[in-house]
Amino acid sequence: MSGNITFTMIKPRAVQNNFIGPILKIINEKGFRIKAMKMTRFTRERAEAFYEIHKGKFFFNDLIDFMSSGPIVAAILEKDNAVDDFRELIGNTNPEKAAEGTIRKLFAENMTANAIHGADSDENAIREGSFFFSELEQF
Repeated sequence: MSGNITFTMIKPRAVQNNFIGPILKIINEKGFRIKAMKMTRFTRERAEAFYEIHKGKFFFNDLIDFMSSGPIVAAILEKDNAVDDFRELIGNTNPEKAAEGTIRKLFAENMTANAIHGADSDENAIREGSFFFSELEQF
């Protein structure tokens, strides 16, 4: 059974390029409700902890450098079938392969600066959301 919350982050380059508003507009128009949101910034150490699953992979250091390079917007979103519907809305990690109209197709520069993160499972939505929102259990 799919849950009704997911976690997302608008990544540093999308924040820098003033895409927060347009991205949130699309998210709202697709029926997601924002339950919690904040602008913050990863320290290198926090980014390494968040992306620990990728430690040792060839792209890890570049990912950590990028994600700690500027502010991000973290949010908890609510909707029936939240994780799967949001993954469809954001599109393929590679913006060149992302479907037309998806957030990554519209706002991403490349695979690293792909504009937005979305949890890939109900379990990861809880784990990732708890990284930023200690009060997650109330959602």
